[in-house]
Amino acid sequence: MRKPEDQQLIGESPVFLEVLEHVSRVAPLNRPVLVIGERGTGKELIAARIHFLSGRWDYPFIKMNCAALAETLLETELFGHEAGSFTGAAKRRLGRFELANKGSLFLDELSSTSSGVQEKILRVIEYGEFERVGGSETIHTNVRIIGATNEDLPGLAEKGKFRADLLDRLAFDVITLPPLRERPGDILTLANHFAVKMAGELGKDLFNGFSELARKELLQYAWPGNVRELKNVVERAVYTCRDYDQPIVDIIFDPFDSPWRPGTHPVKENQGSILLPDEPYDFKQSIQDEEVRRIKSAMEQCRFNQKKTAEFLGMTYHQLRGYLRKYELTENDE
Repeated sequence: MRKPEDQQLIGESPVFLEVLEHVSRVAPLNRPVLVIGERGTGKELIAARIHFLSGRWDYPFIKMNCAALAETLLETELFGHEAGSFTGAAKRRLGRFELANKGSLFLDELSSTSSGVQEKILRVIEYGEFERVGGSETIHTNVRIIGATNEDLPGLAEKGKFRADLLDRLAFDVITLPPLRERPGDILTLANHFAVKMAGELGKDLFNGFSELARKELLQYAWPGNVRELKNVVERAVYTCRDYDQPIVDIIFDPFDSPWRPGTHPVKENQGSILLPDEPYDFKQSIQDEEVRRIKSAMEQCRFNQKKTAEFLGMTYHQLRGYLRKYELTENDE
């Protein structure tokens, strides 16, 4: 029986299909594998696919984020501990290496482990044995290690920040995942997949797709957070859409983006006197009139291209969109 995480690898771009073919070749072998990639590229999903395509698929697939715990806690999580080995250790606890026996152990953020932990991992790979923390009994285990990181492990090894001997053993095969920006053909496919799922979660019967402008924005964005960021952006767009009978128009890439975001607009020193009317006037209205005048002029100069207008005015696209909605200047949207 395949797990849900094994069914979420979506894409048809050549570079992505090459990765899947690579996974299919290495999965049957009982050897360590390294999965390298930027954040959000799906390293854990690839590790799960390796496990479920291997002969170990019917045994445990155990996951551990090595960066989530301090060194002492990580050691007990990985190798277990005996009762009384430290304060609070009331009873024996099995570690991830024992729990993953006959299966696979996915070690994410492997580069964050200490040299001592790396030495113990190396021993497990070479001899299949270890001792629990506070114990002397040698425990034998049969585990396939799948490591993952977004760091340059060879570079870290050269600097002495990662054990070169462990790297040699882990790197039987290395799968490097392409970032989403190198998979442009998959962006809209993934976006529609995430949008349909989110619409279902919100109780909507259908999803009417993305507008042409929204599709262009999705394709032009660099996606530093890769597939994980795309998922968040699309789900946010579906959630904030008020008219489900129409395609999605607004895409919010940065939820923190706001004209009132603290710290983004430092107060400037007085740079000279300003000429004021001789008679009392409506200050707020005059400011709004000036903003509308400047925005209209910039829009005309940029031929109503909103992205170019935003750049011309020194603001983000979504800040400009906020002003356009505020002053009801959105008649030239599409």
